Amino acid sequence: MLFDRAIILAAALIFDRLFGDPDRLGSRLPHPVVLTGRLIAVLDRRLNRDRHGAGERLMAGVSAVALLLVTAIAAGLALAGLTRLLPGPPLIGLLAEALIASIFLAQKSLIGHAGAVAAALRSGGVPAGRQAVSHIVGRDVSDLDEAGIASAAIESLAENFSDGVFAPAFWYFIGGLPGLIAYKAINTADSMIGYRTPRHAAFGWAAARLDDLLNWVPARLSAGLIVIAAAFAGTGRHALKAALADAARHKSPNAGWPEAAAAGALGLALGGPHRYGDITTDGAWLNPGASQEADIGSIDEAITLIDRAWLGLPAVSFVLALVFWRWP
Repeated sequence: MLFDRAIILAAALIFDRLFGDPDRLGSRLPHPVVLTGRLIAVLDRRLNRDRHGAGERLMAGVSAVALLLVTAIAAGLALAGLTRLLPGPPLIGLLAEALIASIFLAQKSLIGHAGAVAAALRSGGVPAGRQAVSHIVGRDVSDLDEAGIASAAIESLAENFSDGVFAPAFWYFIGGLPGLIAYKAINTADSMIGYRTPRHAAFGWAAARLDDLLNWVPARLSAGLIVIAAAFAGTGRHALKAALADAARHKSPNAGWPEAAAAGALGLALGGPHRYGDITTDGAWLNPGASQEADIGSIDEAITLIDRAWLGLPAVSFVLALVFWRWP
């Protein structure tokens, strides 16, 4: 079983990097994450009542997460079962599962979005860059200059390499399609309701804490891949030093690891204060003392770094396949 899973994971990673989400399929069928978002929105609307107190909202949020997990695991089991029923040799089922798993990975999308920010800055300057980066970050970008736009794109790229690529791959290997889809469901819930707003501070608590737990190991391992990728450019020591020294200063228990590793690898100071509407958060600087003047070239370097780090995932998957083939 683990041999098959490792081979499927390697194939899924390669399918995603080469093809991403096919536009034609996306125009006809909603993406599974979109469907998950719709379910979360319904649960939020039905269970998170304005008249409820904090305790009631907390329990409602726990119930919502439990229902979400049951639905996701059931969907994963059903899809995995269907791939085993396909006619033809077993390879057909393995390829089908790899294609399904690839839909939940996002390396090609990450690279494309970061590249779009660099392209916008090149062709349209700061106004176009602000528009492009607004699609991948939640902060207020209206007053960002080129350095701020580039930094935001790089931070998003590093963080999402962990929770958009590494973590789904990790949980697929641990739990197959049920594990993968359950992880994506919780990660989506965290992005929708895991905020400390009056409406979601209690209701989204379970989703936010479970997302932190599920990303704890992947965040640190993804930083390790970034350090290894940086070593090929001669900056591995700086990446490791920044990750160990500064990751814990990030407000997130996990995002600081890949972001700090990327900051050290690129010789940049990332993070710092961010503005969300009328609220400015006093975020810590990662790799402080380095240059804060990221630019278009920095985005290009970050894309190369993250793509190199990604190579470690199919490589490790193939190694695991060999291990489990030789010692089942």
